[in-house]
Amino acid sequence: MDYVKPIEVVKAMVAAGDTKAGLSVKDLLIRGLLSGALLGFATSLAFTAAAQTGVPLVGALVFPVGFVMIVLLGLELVTGNFAVVMLAGVNGRRQWPTVLANLTWVYIGNLIGSVLYGVLLYAALTNCGSDAPSGIALKIAAVAEAKTHGFAVHGFAGMITAVAKGILCNWMVCLGVVMAMTSQSTVGKIIAMWLPILTFFAQGFEHAVVNMFVIPTGMMFGAKVSLADWWIWNQLPVTLGNLIGGFLFTRLFLYWTYKPAEAKAETVAPAAATESLVRA
Repeated sequence: MDYVKPIEVVKAMVAAGDTKAGLSVKDLLIRGLLSGALLGFATSLAFTAAAQTGVPLVGALVFPVGFVMIVLLGLELVTGNFAVVMLAGVNGRRQWPTVLANLTWVYIGNLIGSVLYGVLLYAALTNCGSDAPSGIALKIAAVAEAKTHGFAVHGFAGMITAVAKGILCNWMVCLGVVMAMTSQSTVGKIIAMWLPILTFFAQGFEHAVVNMFVIPTGMMFGAKVSLADWWIWNQLPVTLGNLIGGFLFTRLFLYWTYKPAEAKAETVAPAAATESLVRA
């Protein structure tokens, strides 16, 4: 059967969290860097598709290509690790300092990859700065301002809004990881994970790694955004929201309701399901 049942997926979640937590710093940085760059590619593709068609939903339809590549290649995305690696801490497979170290290195890797892609895109769209930004470049700059000043203008309420949008986003992103684990076939995984990723992007929710690309790249294209604006009014509150949405609303709730009695003692999950999760 191609379908993997939820209780088997939960067993795999625990084992995969342990595996991810055991990766070396080198692997975390490399896989994190690649993930950040791939989400940057997907985001600029989504902006391009929306601009060319005049239909924002078309951008949301194509955005999941980046997430699919990340999952199928077994790369590291901190938003996914907020769920699965932290679950290894809850379950007792890994000590919390190990879990926090994993999240920190992946976060750094995602940031490096996102900014690296942004620098290359800036060079590509402006002929290495010899042309003024136009087209998609101006769109990215406008989005960067909206993602920071749009929250700042509302003060504390804006910051809470950023957290709420971060929660809603990673609820769906981590659900995409879970949905990919419900199938053993490549086509099944792609279709299953596509749905929740489209759902979050189409509604304008906030993803920390996407914003690692959009905001600094927008600054390169002339957005009137400072480093303080970026981190205070978006990056930090959105990261907090992503952590809550991924860990609590997706992974922990599924763990609580489907947790097998032997989950803590079990060390090996079904091979097919485990492989899917490790790639998330």
